Amino acid sequence: MLCAIPLAIEIRDYFLCEASRMTRLATPTETHAPLTAVDGDGLFEIVEGQVVEKKPMGVYENVVASSLHIHLGSFARAQTCGRAVSETLFDFGPGLPQRRPDVAYVSYERWPRQRRVPRTQAWAVVPDLAVEVISPSNTFGEVLGKVQEYFQAGVQAVWVVAPAQQQVYVYQSPSRIQVVTLQEALTGEPFLPGFRLALAELFDVEATEA
Repeated sequence: MLCAIPLAIEIRDYFLCEASRMTRLATPTETHAPLTAVDGDGLFEIVEGQVVEKKPMGVYENVVASSLHIHLGSFARAQTCGRAVSETLFDFGPGLPQRRPDVAYVSYERWPRQRRVPRTQAWAVVPDLAVEVISPSNTFGEVLGKVQEYFQAGVQAVWVVAPAQQQVYVYQSPSRIQVVTLQEALTGEPFLPGFRLALAELFDVEATEA
């Protein structure tokens, strides 16, 4: 049964309701194409051996994702602890999908600094952190389906960034969620200790409308 979404419902409650529903579903609904259709410059993921187009983010959502990538990458380089990447395809192993989070962090514990990053279509490693940014081109249900898969693959945390609500949903497990509001800051514990980013900076709240 689909979760009702009356106007007054809290976004957090919706996420919890959808998470429960998605756990009972076999796979999220997606449009598949033959594997041989991989060509051109479009972004894609691979689910059950089939190509799934990844629709582009909106401009503002892209700026938010880029800002988060920059902050994570700068901190990781300064601390010499890992790599931050954006829209990189990850191969989670046999029987699991290949997903392309909007931003991800891979520690040197999972992929040593001295080991060259492969020149392949997909990176065969499970990131410590996967980040999905809600955009007009995707839905809460689609993102929540990915949250389940990320934890099944072995990530430590998933951040679901909701620019429209100026909130971030920090998943420490599929059922353990912390809602970070505009007055608060994202932190990287336990996988990136010491990282801190105020949401007011992430969402660029001082900018004015054009």
